[in-house]
Amino acid sequence: MQSSFVYRCIKWSLFLFSLIMFSCISQDSVTRYKSNEVRDLADILADGKLVAVTDYNSASYYIYKGEPMGYQFDMLRDFASFLGVKLELIAENDIQASIEMLESREVDLIANNLTITAERLEELNFTLPHGETRQVVVQRNGQELGVRGQKFVHNSQELAGKVVYVQRGSASAKVVKDISEKNGDGIVLVELPGYDAFQLIDMVAQGKVDYVVCDEVEARVKVATCSNLSCEVAVSGLQPTAWAVRPTSPELLKRVNLWLENYLSTSKYARIHSKYYGNPLQARRMSNDFFYVYHGKVSQWDEYFKHHSEKIGWDWRLLASMVYQESHFDHNAVSPRGAVGLMQFMPTTADYFGIALNEMPIRQIEAGVGYLKWIEDRLDSFNIPKNEEVKFVLAAYNAGIGHVLDARNLARKYGRNPNIWDDNVEYFISNKAQFAGDPVVKYGSLKGKETTRYVEEIMERYQHYQNIVVK
Repeated sequence: MQSSFVYRCIKWSLFLFSLIMFSCISQDSVTRYKSNEVRDLADILADGKLVAVTDYNSASYYIYKGEPMGYQFDMLRDFASFLGVKLELIAENDIQASIEMLESREVDLIANNLTITAERLEELNFTLPHGETRQVVVQRNGQELGVRGQKFVHNSQELAGKVVYVQRGSASAKVVKDISEKNGDGIVLVELPGYDAFQLIDMVAQGKVDYVVCDEVEARVKVATCSNLSCEVAVSGLQPTAWAVRPTSPELLKRVNLWLENYLSTSKYARIHSKYYGNPLQARRMSNDFFYVYHGKVSQWDEYFKHHSEKIGWDWRLLASMVYQESHFDHNAVSPRGAVGLMQFMPTTADYFGIALNEMPIRQIEAGVGYLKWIEDRLDSFNIPKNEEVKFVLAAYNAGIGHVLDARNLARKYGRNPNIWDDNVEYFISNKAQFAGDPVVKYGSLKGKETTRYVEEIMERYQHYQNIVVK
């Protein structure tokens, strides 16, 4: 990382530069947003939800051993916590598509290592920079000169006549275009939509292409795992990187900058940065079978989840998220209360369903799905919408179906919808201890906040699995 003094100088100079640039931008970039399309901080706080888009790759956002991780993910989670709202994350590796999502109000924030450029300042408002990078050539090292007779290049001039691949809409594309125009050397530029820098670098390592230009920060993460690659040739100077918001979200921009001004100087941020960049452990994570970005496994039980989830009509990724919540995929797990295995069966439940507590993992999953089906069958008569019913089933798996039926009765009695979970039945599960003496309560008290947190965490993790894990 750069020294704190240099970083502060870059940060503030770029921030001032962005303000100056924005003041000079044509009003067209602001007035193209109709008044009824404006969404700013007040709307986010009222919704209780921040919607952000980030790229999924080996540093920003990925799944490792069942849990979402990544530099951008960790920062976004901390920022959402600072705002006091939930985080809803969309994964997108096409930069231009992310910008279009921002402009159409599908998202509130682009959380990438976006290079601040004059062109981007015409349509985006950048936050304070959280890093810096430069554009580099990724190529096979001097001992591998390319399958098509290509040579190792030592500077930007030697790219003349070469085919160079970049991510569509990236700062790299602009840099290569500028080099080609300046030198008149006819670089053949190929901008690939839907590919991120890490995928392009993989193509170099596999010999499918010879030259890729991308951000050095990302290149070094990937090259650390590929002994046949080099990223030592820089083709630009240092450039600051930041998040971005719409020009019509000035209050959100102020709040992000207020947070960043403090956050970037904390030890917590320093740990996050070092966790993903320049850390040998990251290279080891990336080589693990359970490091999931574009391929890999969520767990060793994925095939069983795929097979048995069909019996209850669930997405297998939802079942996987639930099993992670129960046991972290450990088939030998034993809880302090005596629950056992992947699905954390209590002895009484195991007896009811006729299984032994030391069953093989495949049988544990089969029995657990059987229990979920049993719960689902008993809820079907209430005609709960399917997208809602899954939350009721999860709550019943955690706390018992009786507590869920009590909460439905309380919701009906006190004017809420007994077939909707969020802010309706969820409220009465969470606060059931306060209603233990109510005549409609048949199954006693409950520490309901544990159950609502259980459902929330499973559904949140499921969203991350949907973002990244192939169905």
